[in-house]
Amino acid sequence: MSDGPPSDPRATRLLRACRREPVDRTPVWLMRQAGRYMPEYRALRARHSMLDLVRTPDLAAQITLQPVDAFEVDAAIVFADILPLLDGLGLGLEFVAGEGPRIPRPVRTAADVDRIAVRPAEETLGFTLEAVRLARRALAGRVPLIGFSGAPFTLACYAIEGGSSPDFPLARRFLREQPAAWAALMEKLAAAVGDYLAAQVLAGAQAVQLFDSWAGRLTADEYRASVLPFSAAALRRAADGGVPVIHFATQSAHLLPLLREAGGTVFGVGNDVPIDEAWRRLGDGVAVQGNLDPDSLLGPEDAMLRRAADVLDRAAGRPGHIFNLAHGVKKETDPARVRALVDFVHAPPRTPR
Repeated sequence: MSDGPPSDPRATRLLRACRREPVDRTPVWLMRQAGRYMPEYRALRARHSMLDLVRTPDLAAQITLQPVDAFEVDAAIVFADILPLLDGLGLGLEFVAGEGPRIPRPVRTAADVDRIAVRPAEETLGFTLEAVRLARRALAGRVPLIGFSGAPFTLACYAIEGGSSPDFPLARRFLREQPAAWAALMEKLAAAVGDYLAAQVLAGAQAVQLFDSWAGRLTADEYRASVLPFSAAALRRAADGGVPVIHFATQSAHLLPLLREAGGTVFGVGNDVPIDEAWRRLGDGVAVQGNLDPDSLLGPEDAMLRRAADVLDRAAGRPGHIFNLAHGVKKETDPARVRALVDFVHAPPRTPR
C-alpha cells in the first residue's frame, strides 16, 4: 500500500527508530492514546457501545485518527480491543455496565479447549482489518499505523476466568493443574494471534504490537515453560510480514531477557525498572519504548515533564528509543497534558543522535 513521498518527518520517525536508525526527534506515541480521556471519543461513546465502536470500521478508523490530529503523535494505533478474538473462537463476549468484559463460555476443562476452532482472522475480525485499511488510507502517509493483539497468555487469562480479575487465580491454577490442556489452549491462541497480526499487516499496518498485560504475574520459570514458546510462535508469524514487531508486557522487569528470547524488534518497558536498566537487561540490537508512569499525566505539568526528562536522559539519545508510557493513558487524563508531553518530547534532542 503506497502513501506517496513523505513530506513530514513524522511519516518515518517511528519506523526509523524501530530499526535503530538516526531520527531528528525522539518519536512518541502513547498506548490507549485514542480513547476515553478525549472529548471527541466521549462524544461518540455517548451514542454507541464500546463493541459497536470496535465493530464499526468507519467509527474505529475515525477514533484511530483523533490523537494524530489533536497531538501530533508519531504513530496511530488502530482503535480495537483484544477480546473480540475470543469471541471469534466461540467463547462469546459481552461488556457489562459496571463490571467490564464477560466471556459467557469460559474455558475450564480439556473438553472446552477441544471445542475451540481457530478460523481465519478475515472471517472473525474482519471489522478491525477493515478499520486498518480505512485508517491507513485516511492517514495518507502522515504517520505510520500500528496494529495489535493481546498475547496468548493474556487472552488465556480472560478465557479461563470468564472476564477480568485482579490476579487471575483460575487461570494460574489451570496452568499448574492441567498442563496438557493449557498447552493445547495456548497453541490455539498462538495460532489465532499470529494469524490476526499477520492479517493486520496485509491490511496495511506498518508495525504491530503484542500486548501481554498479565505476564508480569508469572515467575520467570513459569513464563519460560508455559508462555514463552507460544508467544514466540505468534511473534514469528507476525514477523513474516516484514514490519517492526513490538513486544510489551506490564510489570515485567524480571522477564525482560525471556521476552527478548520470545521475539520482537522493539520491547515495551513498564515503570517497574528504569529504562536504562531495562535496556541493559534486554541487551544490544533492539529498540525500546516506554516507561513513563501514566499517573504522571494526572499531576502537575512540571512534575510530569521532570519525569519525562528523566526517561529521555536515561535513554541518552541512543538509537532505537521510542517514548511511550508504562501502560495506557488513563481516562482521567487532561488532553492538555498529553499535548504538553508530546511537545516536550519533540523538543530539540538533548544529545547528538
